[in-house]
Amino acid sequence: MAQNTENSYQKNYEKLQEIAQKLSQSDNIDIDELVPMVDEATRAYTLCQSRIEAVESALNKRLDKVDEDSEG
Repeated sequence: MAQNTENSYQKNYEKLQEIAQKLSQSDNIDIDELVPMVDEATRAYTLCQSRIEAVESALNKRLDKVDEDSEG
């Protein structure tokens, strides 16, 4: 399954790290940059969280199937 790189977990995780680093290393954040950075971080976080939940669900389904197969 090919995944759009814009929506990839890795790309969004890297974006979160970049924003966190920028915020933690800067003594003077330009107030005009703050809201766009928070919006971008929120979007990246939401996409990462969604991807983690999808993978967790897929793994649980497979593990449940393995359990059913081994019981029957």
